Amino acid sequence: VQLVESGGGSVQAGGSLRLSCKVSGYTYSSPYCMGWFRQIPGKERERVARIGSDGGLRYADFVKGRFTIYKDISSDSPKNTLYLQMNSLKAEDTAMYYCAANDGGYCAIGPDGYTFWGPGTQVIVSS
Repeated sequence: VQLVESGGGSVQAGGSLRLSCKVSGYTYSSPYCMGWFRQIPGKERERVARIGSDGGLRYADFVKGRFTIYKDISSDSPKNTLYLQMNSLKAEDTAMYYCAANDGGYCAIGPDGYTFWGPGTQVIVSS
């Protein structure tokens, strides 16, 4: 399984970015969970949002109303991509953002509950 993020960059506060996570080698026949995490140097990696194979969504309180997670993933989809639309960005959203996935369907809150990770994409928001 490979996850590769893209879409990070530098933006001014109030701006928007859309992160993408291209997924390959994944089996979609079983329940799964995918999510976006972020990490600031010196701090623990924290979950931003997640989406289950049933479409169930969860957001961290600090991004509710600003970020949207969605997916175009299935055995029939040519895109096989997870997205994170980030609007009304704040300076405190500056971090490395990671795409993560597991199989089995349980959507853990912490990073230890996810098996597969992308290398990350950097987001910098200037105030």
